[in-house]
Amino acid sequence: MNSEDSRNLILAIVLSVLVLIGWNYFYGAPQLQKDRQAQTQANSTASGSPATGAGATLPPTGAPVASAPETRPEALAASKRIAIDTKSLGGSIDLTGGLLDDLTLKAYRETIDPNSPTITLFSPQGGPDPYWAETGYVPDAGTKAKTPVRDSVWTSDSQTLTADKPVTLTYDNGAGLIFHRTIAVDDRYMFTITNSVENKSNEPVTLHPYALILRRGKPVVSGYSVLHEGYVGSVGDNAVDEVTYAKIDPAKPVTTKGAGGWLGFTDKYWASAIIPDQTMPVDARFAVSGAVQPADYTTDYVGPAQTVAPDSTSQVVSRIFAGAKEVNTINAYMADLGIRKFNLMIDWGWFWMITQPMFQLIDFIYRYVGNFGIAILIVTVLVKLAFFPLASRSYASMAKMKKVQPQLAALKERFPDDRAKQQQAQMELFKKEGVNPVAGCLPMVIQIPVFFALYKVIFITIEMRHAPFFGWIHDLSAPDPTNIFTLFGLIPWDPTALPMFGHFLALGIWPLVMGVSMFFQMKMNPEPTDPVQKTMFAWMPVIFTFMLGAFPAGLVIYWTWNNTLSVTQQYFIMRKNGVKVELWDNLSKMFNGLPLMFKKKPEPGE
Repeated sequence: MNSEDSRNLILAIVLSVLVLIGWNYFYGAPQLQKDRQAQTQANSTASGSPATGAGATLPPTGAPVASAPETRPEALAASKRIAIDTKSLGGSIDLTGGLLDDLTLKAYRETIDPNSPTITLFSPQGGPDPYWAETGYVPDAGTKAKTPVRDSVWTSDSQTLTADKPVTLTYDNGAGLIFHRTIAVDDRYMFTITNSVENKSNEPVTLHPYALILRRGKPVVSGYSVLHEGYVGSVGDNAVDEVTYAKIDPAKPVTTKGAGGWLGFTDKYWASAIIPDQTMPVDARFAVSGAVQPADYTTDYVGPAQTVAPDSTSQVVSRIFAGAKEVNTINAYMADLGIRKFNLMIDWGWFWMITQPMFQLIDFIYRYVGNFGIAILIVTVLVKLAFFPLASRSYASMAKMKKVQPQLAALKERFPDDRAKQQQAQMELFKKEGVNPVAGCLPMVIQIPVFFALYKVIFITIEMRHAPFFGWIHDLSAPDPTNIFTLFGLIPWDPTALPMFGHFLALGIWPLVMGVSMFFQMKMNPEPTDPVQKTMFAWMPVIFTFMLGAFPAGLVIYWTWNNTLSVTQQYFIMRKNGVKVELWDNLSKMFNGLPLMFKKKPEPGE
C-alpha cells in the first residue's frame, strides 16, 4: 500500500470510527436503555423495607403505594405543613415526620413557554412520584430509645421558612427525650439542618445521626449514555460513585465509608444530596428495595454513636442540597462550605479538563455579549486561533498533497503493475515536495475532544437550557425545531416519532447548512484515488447531516461555524501554496455571474 493510500485509509478509518462511536454513544445505547426501562416499568407494585447501617436501623421507607395514588394537591393537604418561600424555592415541610417533601424551583419551567409549570423536585408520599429528604436520629442497636419516625407529628415555632428566618420543629417522645430540628435555607438551594436532643430522663441514651433521600419508583431519565442520571456521591477521600437505577441490585447495596463528603441523586439538570458534617465519619450507601416497580431507591448515611447523658444535650449539623445544578452555585458551595468534590455532581465527562474550562470561557464571554450562541461562536474563533499553527501546517501539507495529485496519477500510469516501484517513486516525490501524507488528518483529529467537550457543555449545563440564539432557535440545548420533512411546519406531522429511524428525520435548517459547510470542507481536501474511499468521502457530509440533525442546535451551529472558518483558512493557505481551488473559483464565477442573468440583453444592432 502506497503512502497516499495509507493516508486516505487512515482518514477513512477515523471518520468511520467517529460515525460508529457517534451512533452508539448518542443513540444506540440510549435507545437500548429506554427499551429496558420501559420493560421494567411495565411491572407493578412493591413495598419498602428498612435500611441498616453503623449499628443502627433507619426508619422504614414507608407504606406501599396505593393502587390509585392521590393527586399532588390532595397529598399535600393530608397533613399540616410549614411553607417554604425563598427567591429560588417554593414548597413546604411536612410536620408529620418532619420531611422535606415538597419543593418547586421558581426560576425554572418545564418548557420555554413562560406560562408553563415550574419544575417540581420533591413530592410527598401518597401522591405521584414521591421524592423526599429527611434527617434525624435513630437509636443504637439493642436500645429501646424512642426516636421520631415518619408518622410522628412535630410542632413548629413558625408557619413559613424563608432565607432570612429559620424554623424550629419540636417533638417530645413522652419518655424524657425532646428533639429539636432547626431548618435554615439560603437564597439558592442549600438547607442547613441542626438536629438536637435533650435528655431529661434518668438514663443515658445512645443515638446515631442519619440522613436519607428516597425516590419511590424508577424516575424517567433522558437515557443518553453521554449523561449520568441516578445515584451519585463521594464519601471521604473516595472517588465519585455513579450508579444508574438499572444497575443497582436489591441484594447488593453499594456501601462506602469515610469522613464527610456527599451523596444523592442526579437528574440531567436537577439534583439532591445529603451532606454530613465534613469532619464526621459516616457509613453511606446506595440501595433499592423491591425487584419490581415502584421500588424505593434510597441513598443514606449513618453517623457514629452519640451518648447523651441525663440533663444534657447533643446536636449535629447536616445539609441538604436540592435544586438546579448551576455551575457557579455548586462551585461556590464546594469552596465556601468545604464540600469535597461537590463540583463533580455535574457530569463533566471524559474530557473534563477541557469541558470545565470551556464552560467557564463561554460563560465569561456570555456575561459581556448576553447570548450563549454568540459566545459559542466567539469561543470557536478562539479555539481556531489556539490551534492555528498546527492546523496551518496540516492544511499546507494538504495543499501540497493536492498540488502533486497529477504527478501521483502519472506515477500510477508509469508503474501500473509494480506497487513497490510506485511507492518508492511516491516517497521520493513526497520528500522532494515536502509533503507529509498523514498530516491532513490532524485538523479533524484535533477537533474530536473539543467537539465532545462542547457537546457536554451544551447538553448537560443548565445554563444552556432554554438559552435562545436568533430567529427560530429558542433553545440551544434542543434540536433545531424546523424540519424539511414537514416543509418547515406546513405539514402537521412529526417524522421523528417513527420507530427505528425517526430521529434521523430531525433535519432542520441549521443541520442542512452544516451539511453544506462540511461538503465544501471535504471538497477542499485531496480527493482519494480509491473509488471506494472516494464514494465514502462523498457521502460523509450527507451522513453527518442526518446524524447531527437531532443534536442540540448549539452544537450544530458550532460545527457549521467551525467548518466555515476551516474552509476559509484552508482556501487562503492553498492559494498561498500555489494550489488552484477549483470549487471555490467556480462558485465565485457563478455568483459573480448572477447579475448578468438579470441584465437586459442588447438588441441586435445595439
